[in-house]
Amino acid sequence: MLDELLSGVMKPGRYIGREWNVSRKEFDKANIKFALCFPDLYEVGMSNLGIRIIYGILNNIADVCCERVFSPGLDLENNLRKNKVDIFSLESRKSLKCFDIVGVSLAYELLYTNVLNVLDLGGIPLRSSLRDHRHPLIIGGGTCTLNPEPMHDFFDLFIIGEAEEAIVELIDAYRKVKEDYKSGRFNKKELLLTLSGIEGVYVPSLYEAKYDLEGKITEFKPNSAGVNSKVKKRIIQNLDKAYFPSAWLVPFIQVVHDRISVEIMRGCPNKCRFCQARQQYYPLRLKSVANIYDTALAAFKSSGYEEISFGGLSVTDYPQIEELLKIMMEYFKNKCVSISLPSIKPKNIAGNLSSLIATVKKTGLTFAPEAATEKLRDLLAKNFDLEEFFKVLEQSFASGYQHVKLYFIIGLPSETDDDLGGIVDFAGRVSELRRKVAKYPAQVNVSVNPLIPKPHTPFQWFAMHGLDSIKQKQDYLRKRVMRHKKIKLSFHNRYMSFLEGVLSRGDRRLSGVIEKAFKAGARFDAWDEHFKFDIWQAAFSESSITADFYLRDRSKDELLPWDFVDVGVNKEILIADFNDIMQVISKY
Repeated sequence: MLDELLSGVMKPGRYIGREWNVSRKEFDKANIKFALCFPDLYEVGMSNLGIRIIYGILNNIADVCCERVFSPGLDLENNLRKNKVDIFSLESRKSLKCFDIVGVSLAYELLYTNVLNVLDLGGIPLRSSLRDHRHPLIIGGGTCTLNPEPMHDFFDLFIIGEAEEAIVELIDAYRKVKEDYKSGRFNKKELLLTLSGIEGVYVPSLYEAKYDLEGKITEFKPNSAGVNSKVKKRIIQNLDKAYFPSAWLVPFIQVVHDRISVEIMRGCPNKCRFCQARQQYYPLRLKSVANIYDTALAAFKSSGYEEISFGGLSVTDYPQIEELLKIMMEYFKNKCVSISLPSIKPKNIAGNLSSLIATVKKTGLTFAPEAATEKLRDLLAKNFDLEEFFKVLEQSFASGYQHVKLYFIIGLPSETDDDLGGIVDFAGRVSELRRKVAKYPAQVNVSVNPLIPKPHTPFQWFAMHGLDSIKQKQDYLRKRVMRHKKIKLSFHNRYMSFLEGVLSRGDRRLSGVIEKAFKAGARFDAWDEHFKFDIWQAAFSESSITADFYLRDRSKDELLPWDFVDVGVNKEILIADFNDIMQVISKY
C-alpha cells in the first residue's frame, strides 16, 4: 500500500522512515503511544532541535513509544484522500487515531492551518470539545504558546515554555489514570483538571473570556475551581543535566539544516526590545564547555556528519567561546569536520577570536544590525558598535571571507526615509570595505523584515504597520539599491508578515477564522508558492472579524490575550522599556 501511496510523489524519502539512529521500539507493546508532530514538511521538521530532544526523552521512557508525524506534501495529501487512507507515523506507519497522545510543535504561526490538516487527515475531530476518551489527547508546545489563544479551540492543552521536564510529568500523570480514562470511568474534564496542576500546562477549556462591544477583552479567568489564573512558563534550571540527543538521527534526504546542532546556551544577555525569543528562553543559562564538547563528540561518532553548528540566541556571547572553539577545532581539524556559527556580534570577535573565526567554514558571515541609524538602534536597544563592526569586517575579508549577510527591520516607530536609505548606505559601505584587502567589493545580501510587535515585548503596545505602508518602504529600498550591483535585497512577503502579526497578537476568537481558512484550502502558509492571502481575507470577512483590529496600538491598561502567561519577566519592566522607546522617539 505504501508503494501505491508514494507513486508519483516528489521526495518519497520524506515518508519512508527507517533512518540511521531512529527509535525501534515495538508499538503494540507500549503502554503509552505518543505521536510527535511537526506540522511542516519532513526536511523542515527534522531541522528542529526541539523535535529531536522530545523524541529522545519520550523513547527513553520504558513504556512509551514515540513516533514522528510530519505534514505531507500536497501530492501525498491528494493520494491519502483519494485512497481514503489516514496519515501515518514514520516508524510503524500507524494511523494518528491509534495513539494516546499527539504532541504538536507550534514553532511559528503560519503553521496553524497545517495543524488542522494533520488532524483532519488522521480522522480526528478538529475541535477539542468534539473529542472524548476515544480520541488521542492533542497537546501543543513551542514558541507560539507564548500566546496560544488563536489555537485554543483545537488543543486539549498546551505546555508553555521548555517541555523536557513537563512532558515527563504529564506522561506520569496520564499513566496513572489512563485505564480509567480510556474506559470512560474518568471523564475528559477530570483528566484535564488533573493535568492542569502540572506547572506550565495550560488547558484552554478551563478558562473563559469576555469582550466589550469594540472586541477588547474585559475579563479572562478560570471557569473551574482550583485552576490558576496565570500559567507559569517552564524552564530547565541546569542545562548540563538536561537531556540532549547523542545518537543523532540521520535523514536519508537533505534537510534544511543538514548538520549536527549543539545547543550551548539558552536565553540571551542582550536586551533587544523587539526580540520575543529572549522572553521565550529567559533567563540566560549556559552549558559547560565539557558538556558541549562531549555532546558534539557523541553526536559526531553516531552520525558521521561533517558540520557542527552551535545553537543559541547569541552564541558569540557565550563567555568561553574562544576556549570552546579551540577545543573543538583541535579535535576536528583532521577529521574533515567544520564548525559553523550563526549570526555574529562584532564586539565578540574583535581580538583573539577573529583568528579562530578565520578557520571556521567560510560560508559567509552573518550580522544583525537590525537598524542602520543610531536613532533606531537606540530605540531597539540594539548594542551594535560600528567601529568594532567595520574593524572585524576588515579582518574577516583579509582572512578570505567574500560574502556578508545583514538583517534589518523596517516599520519601526518614528522611521523616516533617511532611516530606510541608511540600510542601503550601510550595505554599500560593507561591500566596498573589501576593496582594502581584495580587488573586488564583497557580495552583501540584505534581509529586510517588517517589525511584528510580538507579545511579551515592549513593542506589544505599538501598532504594526499595515500592508500599504510596508509596500511603500519596500519599494523605496528597491529604488535606492538599483545602482549597487553587489547588494541583493530580499524581503519577507508582506502579506505573510501581516498574517503572522494578526495571529501572534490575536485572541481566541481567531480559532474560527483559522478553521474557515483551512476548510477553504489554506495550507503551508509559510511557503510563498502555497500561500493564498485571499483565502484568509474571506475567512476574516465570513467571521465578521477585522484583521487590522489586532494590529492596532494598545493602551498599557488593556487586558491582552496573552497576559495570563507568566514568562518570568515582570510587566513593569516591559512598561519601563516602552517608556524608554517613547523617550528615544521624542529625543530625535
